[in-house]
Amino acid sequence: MSHIAEIYRADHDEAARQAFVGALKSHVNGPMEADLAKLYDEKLVKRDTGELDEVIALFEQEAQYRLWGSAVYTSQDLLWESVGQTVDRVRPEFDRRWQAIKESGATYGSLSLNPELNLPEPIGSREIHRQPGGYFHEVSPDDLTSPLLYFSSVELYRAAKGLGTNAKTGEPGMAPLMLKVMREKFPQLEPKRILDLGCGPGTETLGFARGFQEAEMHGLELSSPFLRFAHLWAEEHGVAVHYRQGNAAATPYPDGHFDLIVSHILFHETSHEILPQIMQEARRLLAPGGVFFNADVAYQTDRITVPKQVTNAWQVAYNGEPFWRGFAETDVREAMRVAGFDNERIFADYVPLGSGDYFMFGASKAE
Repeated sequence: MSHIAEIYRADHDEAARQAFVGALKSHVNGPMEADLAKLYDEKLVKRDTGELDEVIALFEQEAQYRLWGSAVYTSQDLLWESVGQTVDRVRPEFDRRWQAIKESGATYGSLSLNPELNLPEPIGSREIHRQPGGYFHEVSPDDLTSPLLYFSSVELYRAAKGLGTNAKTGEPGMAPLMLKVMREKFPQLEPKRILDLGCGPGTETLGFARGFQEAEMHGLELSSPFLRFAHLWAEEHGVAVHYRQGNAAATPYPDGHFDLIVSHILFHETSHEILPQIMQEARRLLAPGGVFFNADVAYQTDRITVPKQVTNAWQVAYNGEPFWRGFAETDVREAMRVAGFDNERIFADYVPLGSGDYFMFGASKAE
């Protein structure tokens, strides 16, 4: 029987369509955005009042900016359409494999779902990234469409942003870099129990599990379809992960339960209300000396140009990224300090990746 990782593979025509979408997105994110920066420098900067919303209004009067927005919007539609063709073709086999796991029981890890869980906003009712149906969409109790769509799009989207890792679909892309930085910063870290907050479909979770093979691995996620997929993926890869449905701001775990808590692109999908709650919860869950380690988008407003702030604001308004600008304007060092972490134990660094950077931040808990 084929390994499940071999089932998800775009055929010739699907791969060609996805390559076109990737090239279009790269053009939109590269040359077209560069032209907007030139437009600002040559024409709009002299009318810049220092208020971002007023600069956005200036851009909105320009045909060049409207063309860029249309191209971004269309490229996102084409992204979901192109990966959706592969998903529609391979889903029946994923469904069959899931039913087999469901009927036979887990061999390695576990899965705990909570149908009564209240989904927090903004993620509960939004189509994040404009993914059709969003992260929680199900047409049947065991539907895997939403995680398959997300799982299919990750590396394509990352590469188009200049942050590709050349990972195959389903292979951890960011976990290896996070582990490398983690080991440089905390060389003595040997966790016995790890939690991946907002673990999504679980591909990065496997990377952390492989990085610390002696540790007990846990993953927490809001979406039950994502968790079913994550459990299937881990079981068929022979990796023990204990997945649980829950809210990262109010988890069901006891105090001091984990030596390492990680997250990848979690915080820019939250809100000003939820972000500090997650940080406080992470501190509660860490054992003395434990490490809280996160990776997210590196678009903080104090280090990017005005035109880039404008295009980021467009993502909030039109592309399913409700907290993109809010996270960029958040002082995470201060947020972690307010959450109770000691100031001298907090870190926030920009790590080179591809043609850009990734933002890695967190803290260790006092022993």
